[in-house]
Parts: sequence; C-alpha cells; structure tokens
Amino acid sequence: MNLKGRSFLTLKDYSREEIEYLLDLAGKLKEKKKLGIIGDSLKGKNIALIFEKPSTRTRCAFTIGCIDEGGHAEYLGKDDIQLGHKESIEDTARVLGRMFDGIQFRGFSHENVEKLAQYSGVPVWNGLTDSYHPTQILADFLTLKEQFGKLEGLKLVYAGDGRNNVANSLLIGCSKIGINITVLSPKSLWPEEELIDICRGYADLSGSKIELTDNIDGVVGADVIYTDVWCSMGEEDLAAERIALLKPYQVNKEMLAYTGNPKTIVLHCLPAVKGNEITHDVFESFSKVIFDQAENRMHTIKAIMVATLGNE
Repeated sequence: MNLKGRSFLTLKDYSREEIEYLLDLAGKLKEKKKLGIIGDSLKGKNIALIFEKPSTRTRCAFTIGCIDEGGHAEYLGKDDIQLGHKESIEDTARVLGRMFDGIQFRGFSHENVEKLAQYSGVPVWNGLTDSYHPTQILADFLTLKEQFGKLEGLKLVYAGDGRNNVANSLLIGCSKIGINITVLSPKSLWPEEELIDICRGYADLSGSKIELTDNIDGVVGADVIYTDVWCSMGEEDLAAERIALLKPYQVNKEMLAYTGNPKTIVLHCLPAVKGNEITHDVFESFSKVIFDQAENRMHTIKAIMVATLGNE
C-alpha cells in the first residue's frame, strides 16, 4: 500500500484498510525495535516538530521514531518560531516546506495544522489539536490488538468528556475499524452532532455500533473502558465545574464491577489526574497495559512517518 506524500491530520482521511496497514507496520517496527534492529527509511530526512502545547509522549515518540529510522528531528517550540504571530501560518509553512521533509504539529487550532499541510508541500502529521488526536488512536488500537488479538466486535466505552479531541478521534477510528463504541458522558459534553452523523456513516460500512448515553448502564459488557483528563490543556479554569459534572463518570471499582465482564481492561491516554477521572487503585491495577499504550505511541508514530515519508 502506497501512502507516500500523504499528511496525517485526522482518521477521517484514512480508510479502514489504510488504518489496518499502519497498525500492521507498527507491529513489525515494534518487533524489530525489541530485537535491536534499527532502520534507515528516514535516512537523509529532516523533520520539524512544532509544539505550541508541551508534551511527553508525542515529542519523545516523534523524536525517537525519527532517529531510529536514520532521520533528524528538530524541535521548534512556541518561542522558537513566529508561527501565526509575526509571520502568517501560510508563510511559515512555505519556509519550513523548503527546508524540511516532514512537519509535526501539536497545538490548539486544527485549522493551523490544515494550513501547514496545504502550504508546505510536505507530509504534515497532527500530534494533537483541540479537535483531533489521531496518532493516539493508532497507539490505542495497537494495544487492543495485543490484548485481544482482534479489533472488530470489541466494545469500547469512553467515559468522561465526550467532546474532547481523544473522544472525537476514538469515535472516528472505532466506527471505521468495526469497534463498537459507547460515549458515556453528560449530554452537555457529547460530541458534535455533525461528527456523530459522519461516524454513523462509517459504522454502516464497518458494522460498528455507536451509542451515546449519560447512563452508567452503558458500561455493561464493555471489553475496554477508556478515559482521559476532565480538563484539556487550555481549559484549566473550568476544572471545578468539570469535576462536579463528571464525578459520576469516574472510572473506579464500582464501574468495573458494573460491566459484568471480568476481563474488561482500562486504557488512559495520559497524563492522568488520579482521583478525578480514574481512581489510584484502578489505574495501578491496569498500569501495565496503560504504559504499553504509552509506549505504542512511539511504534505507531514511527509507522506513520515511514509509510508517508520513508525511502522504502
């Protein structure tokens, strides 16, 4: 499958077959990494890493993934370049596109990453925007394949803020790949109706089921309970309001018991605020799979770069 030159902005742009290809490639690259085998697919490639928002997993995953394949990664923080301040996004894109072979963007406005892709002329990868977090979902899916040996037919319940970037991207990815997804959230924090309609179209093709509910009954039969912080970056002033609103959706022992499934696993994209969206004891009970999930950011991001920019 040839994905050369493609940007990776949202899973909307990728077919089920393309997502599965990236997951298979990530699995192969992970196996090589465990054996100490490095590649040269990105040899001679220079990659710009633009960060408006700080990061642990995204920055490390892109940097190590690039180096492992023989490339050079250059970190560009919000104080290092004039993105959207003294220089327009469009002009910055055209400059960086002349100097770099690929660009990663992690920031606020999704429109900015779209402009970078439109004007730079090189592959652009979305490391996170306020709207979407597609690289995270590939890591989630690789983790689920490792845990269950399959994706299609699993039931994933996302508990918490149902309209944040992770929830949006899970909705897209699950509906495309055939995972049944339940968004368990207060109605005021459900995904936008337009996105739900789009994903119902994907679900019709894949056989996935989409459910939105504010009732804890939604967790019954879950294979996976997934949660994320209740306040995304830039929303810290809403913390008290969110805690009060989302407390009933905390992932705790009671919620796990309510699934009726003793094999339910818990995922968290990190960083976690233990005591808010997840209790300390449940987090630690599932810490191994949660940190497998974190490690898989590196392998799936490497696969994205190799597939869209690599020499092979």
